[in-house]
Amino acid sequence: MGEASKDYHTHLATSIGIAAAKKRTSTYFIKCHDLIVNLKRAKLENRLEARLKHYGKYRLLIIDELGYLPIDKEDAKLFFQLIDLRYEKKSTILTTNMSFKEWDGIFQNTKIANAILDRLLHHATVVNIVGQSYRIKDHLKNPGSAFTPCDCRQYCRPILQD
Repeated sequence: MGEASKDYHTHLATSIGIAAAKKRTSTYFIKCHDLIVNLKRAKLENRLEARLKHYGKYRLLIIDELGYLPIDKEDAKLFFQLIDLRYEKKSTILTTNMSFKEWDGIFQNTKIANAILDRLLHHATVVNIVGQSYRIKDHLKNPGSAFTPCDCRQYCRPILQD
């Protein structure tokens, strides 16, 4: 979901997931960092194939907050395996505030980043959300607020880091 305020795209993805689940579509929501940790643990325990199948069985997999935490080269390979497994078989929603140009940096590997993007974008609808975080928009109206918008209308990352 391209350059976006994480609050809005998480809400949108969650809403789509709830709507899908209400229609009895098997749906799974997970933060990207948790997904990577689970895949990494499964690999160490020789259960990677089973874990990939677990995430592969859902008709809709929502992976939230891609790019908020670094993904090393080995973990990027695990992520690619999951995306490749689901490619053209199941639906996947990814939320991120990173532009596609920045994905090389997320995965620390241009080849894997391009392969992941190729599979994700082949049949994709990209929703690009630009705007203020709903969590902090009221704080911006307050002159004493600690939040300051940049000239580019995005917020300074050091201010927003949890």
